[in-house]
Amino acid sequence: MRDLYGRNITYLRLSVTDLCNLRCRYCMPETGVCKKNHSDMLTEDEMIDVVKAAASLGIKKIRITGGEPLVKPNILSICERAASVNGIEELCITTNGILLPKMAKQLRDAGVNRVNISIDTLDDKKYRYITRFGDLSTALKGLETAVDVGFDYVKINTVLIGGFNDDEIDDFVKLTLHNTLDVRFIELMPMYSGGYFDEYSFISADIVLNMYKNKLIPCDSGSGVAGIYKIQDAKGRIGLIRQDVNHICAKCNRIRVTADGKIKPCLHSPQEISLKGLNQEQMKEKIALGIKKKPRQHKDMNFKIISGAGRYMNQIGG
Repeated sequence: MRDLYGRNITYLRLSVTDLCNLRCRYCMPETGVCKKNHSDMLTEDEMIDVVKAAASLGIKKIRITGGEPLVKPNILSICERAASVNGIEELCITTNGILLPKMAKQLRDAGVNRVNISIDTLDDKKYRYITRFGDLSTALKGLETAVDVGFDYVKINTVLIGGFNDDEIDDFVKLTLHNTLDVRFIELMPMYSGGYFDEYSFISADIVLNMYKNKLIPCDSGSGVAGIYKIQDAKGRIGLIRQDVNHICAKCNRIRVTADGKIKPCLHSPQEISLKGLNQEQMKEKIALGIKKKPRQHKDMNFKIISGAGRYMNQIGG
């Protein structure tokens, strides 16, 4: 289905939980978020109805997100059922990787095609700092296991943070030389007031282009918002995701549904449409409305103008 600006919306990001086993400083407060009543959250059957309704409108790609989706007790059942919905061609999941060592094969068997793993540093102490209590070796073991079990694509998501991990860009790029995986550098977004990182932590993804300007070969980015490159003869690729509204909004092909059943037509808009308690046909009508309500673009954010999302990132799913 096309929105009012001619963009073909084929991608649904479905958050299955707002809970997480880490507390990344740019994503959520150290204390976590207020836990919602179980009755306020989408049930598994409702999630599958969302997928079916979305598929009937032309959605072909589903990304399961959180919070951390792998802490959801019935995540394997959700994935298996979502993958089997008629019209769904691709089922992806975004995770911090902590539970992948024991779950990667189960996810692959359940129909997950692609996995994105959030790793912002390759330094043990810095990883513990950014996540507040995470163990890097476990996340890296999750990455290794994901590659071994044969997902179609494995990607590392790395948020660029000045003064924190900008000295590790080369280390991440080197991972693409001999490994069949993508590393995506994502510009820092001001998601909520009082966030730990400020405007001085922002660095442009252009820093990567400048570091490798004579080595990066542009690749076809398909329908995604990332600019894709590779170094000659490298097995993997490098992605750059900027916050430039003129670029990402023009190519935006997605809508989001939160774990409590709210459609978010735009990540950075407070506008939400509730799906909770509706049947599949009613969901279809609301999802179509959500697609029609997608704005041409969101406001151009900086660290004086924060996101209008009205939620922490873990409550949206990115």
